[in-house]
Amino acid sequence: MNTVAVVGTQWGDEGKGKIVDLLAADAEIVVRFQGGNNAAHTLVIGGEKFVLRLVPSGALNGEKICVIGGGMVVNAFALIEEIANLKRRGVDLAGRLKLSFDAHMVMPYHIAIDRSRESRLGKRAIGTTGFGIGPAYEDKIARQGLRFDDLIDWKSFKDKLDRNIKEKNLYLKAVLKAKPIDGKTLIAELHKLRRLILPYVTDTSAYVARSIDEGRKILFEGAHGTMLDIDYGTYPFVTSSNCIASAVYAGGGVPPGKLDAVLGISKAYTTRVGAGPFPTEIYGYLGDSIREEGVEFGSATGRPRRIGWFDAALARYAIRVNGLWGLALTKLDVLTGINPLKICVGYKVGKEAYDTMPPGRNALAKAKPIYEEIPGWDEKPDAARTLDELPRDALRYIERLGELCGVPIAMVGVGASRDATIILKNPFRD
Repeated sequence: MNTVAVVGTQWGDEGKGKIVDLLAADAEIVVRFQGGNNAAHTLVIGGEKFVLRLVPSGALNGEKICVIGGGMVVNAFALIEEIANLKRRGVDLAGRLKLSFDAHMVMPYHIAIDRSRESRLGKRAIGTTGFGIGPAYEDKIARQGLRFDDLIDWKSFKDKLDRNIKEKNLYLKAVLKAKPIDGKTLIAELHKLRRLILPYVTDTSAYVARSIDEGRKILFEGAHGTMLDIDYGTYPFVTSSNCIASAVYAGGGVPPGKLDAVLGISKAYTTRVGAGPFPTEIYGYLGDSIREEGVEFGSATGRPRRIGWFDAALARYAIRVNGLWGLALTKLDVLTGINPLKICVGYKVGKEAYDTMPPGRNALAKAKPIYEEIPGWDEKPDAARTLDELPRDALRYIERLGELCGVPIAMVGVGASRDATIILKNPFRD
């Protein structure tokens, strides 16, 4: 297989960055196709921790070409800072980072609007990261957004930006009662930034399509997760972009039918950040201990993640809407010492039983999980590199998840580092 997408099957934070980094060894090009710096992918290479927010996770794997696709919204200041930070740590992206001229720009006024809205909502807040992603996508849909293509003609860009600043400042002051943006300072800063960012700007859609025709191996990196998809997630407690595999076509500039396989990533348990329904949530000491053991705090925000049991009903839904080829499980090691383990095999909503997501997202808030219990294990599996080296009950847990989900388990993560992964199937090789 030459074209492979990696997507999250839960509410994000499934460990996609680690799997992308691992698969990038077999790819030539890695493409991010949606979201912005509200996503953060954490990698541990040689004991050193890297957090990537806009740059594709393949950046740390040799000299791979990294593409920021047109479906993304990009904070140019954050991107330049991330590029500089990576260079200081020995990762030079010069000549191998390509930024789509179709990608929209996240501006400081987007961030101000995002944070002011959340503050005003109080207990009704969605739980956004406050990075301005939603307002940037709003401007895109309203045809008021500024793309990196616009930066090429500075005079035209400046005129458009000046109009936007005046309009957003009026909204910030009159409606949100918030501090306006300093327009003159922003324009001056962007003028300086322009010379740094333009060398990366290119027609990435044409580049990706040409690379597919040439038979090059391309890995498409998704951000967030299926249940945060703007259309198919737990709306309105979702992100502002499409996170499922079909977004590869629009956001990555890929012609329909050119994607060979989709690998879904799932933790061996479930987490989510922010508000919204979460049927398998674990409260109290056990939830707290899993959070601490799994370091379940947002890489982009530091917010503690909510913890739940593995949800096979949710997984079956994600498998359907993404057309998954296989599933990679991460953080199996975190469940060590918990006995018994629970697996959600379906839901009860009133008198009705469901083995997958109930129709209508409002029903999920009323859903009661149907659990199956399975023995846990006490031996740490972090040294295992084959299934035979796992504790017997850990192997049985994996096998049961595969049976319930109905797709092959392709990989099993047993630790944070790149090599702490049992590889059963590799889409670029199998």
